Amino acid sequence: MSKIIVGLSGGVDSAVAARLLLEAGHDVVGVTLRTGEGESRCCEIDDARESARVLGIPYHVFNCVSAFEREVVAPFIEGYIHGLTPNPCVVCNRRVKWERLLHYAAVLGADKVATGHYACVERLANGRFTVRKAAHAEKDQTYMLYDLTQEQLAATVMPLGALSKREVRRLAAEIGLPVAEKPDSQEICFVPSGHYADFIAARAPDRLPGEGRFVDEEGRVLGVHRGVARYTVGQRKGLGIALGRPVFVKEIRPATNEVVLSGEEALFETEVICRDVNWMAAAPPAVGRTLACRARVRYQGEDRPALLEVLSGAGVRLTFEEAVRAPAPGQSAVFYDDRDRVIGGGVIQPKNGPVA
Repeated sequence: MSKIIVGLSGGVDSAVAARLLLEAGHDVVGVTLRTGEGESRCCEIDDARESARVLGIPYHVFNCVSAFEREVVAPFIEGYIHGLTPNPCVVCNRRVKWERLLHYAAVLGADKVATGHYACVERLANGRFTVRKAAHAEKDQTYMLYDLTQEQLAATVMPLGALSKREVRRLAAEIGLPVAEKPDSQEICFVPSGHYADFIAARAPDRLPGEGRFVDEEGRVLGVHRGVARYTVGQRKGLGIALGRPVFVKEIRPATNEVVLSGEEALFETEVICRDVNWMAAAPPAVGRTLACRARVRYQGEDRPALLEVLSGAGVRLTFEEAVRAPAPGQSAVFYDDRDRVIGGGVIQPKNGPVA
């Protein structure tokens, strides 16, 4: 059996992942990566430490605050300042969580790392590693994992791929884990309030974009907005403008400090361009090659049939059979094969230029 480092987040999922590995006979060590300060972070560490005590496994806390600030928080702020909707969890998984877990696995003499994600790591006949969707679609987390490298996947175990959340909570309750009924976190960990613009204003007050113009698709001025960092494509609520009809954010133009508003029907797109593509199930195909796939443009969205065309510069064009609603620049598009395995994914580009 292997020695495995389990990333304990303080929640029920990672604690049960550790329990399952123990039951399988592995030598398990719990590790929490401290990525910030504050009461909520300390509570998470306390919960993780107590879970490790109940499980009877060694437990360590490692400081990753500077790496998290550099790799996750700073790009998040930069993205919103430039009118994007960043996906910090995707970035964190590859550049902080897995990178640091694998580093500490080497330090502690472990063979693999494990997490409480709902997904399955699979090695294909071509020798490559990918992630396959969890058995229970409502908890599937492959969308957030598409950017992991082959080296990271080769050293990863995900024990929860076949379980439902109800089963996980039952397993936690059976051995008296204190987090058995702990609610799932709903917001980004470093912005627990969900008020992203307020967070950016506190961290980078001199860089927060100021007021600009709401315009329609023809460029007619409709009103004044509060700064492009406060909006995302597809947004309806909180616009602060009344036009006597429902309107949505169609596009954000940071270069001119404009937010384009439209009716909902104008939000649907059949074509999405992605850059910074990470290939999982297949090596990067030749430029010009096309692949049939199913693609998703948001975490809680549905997979839709699409034709993927490989572009130069680590990019792809997705052409959907049916238009998808409000693909937001800065978010990710993830593409799957017919067996629910991740082919790859990339960052959605704005129509008016590349992601900053």
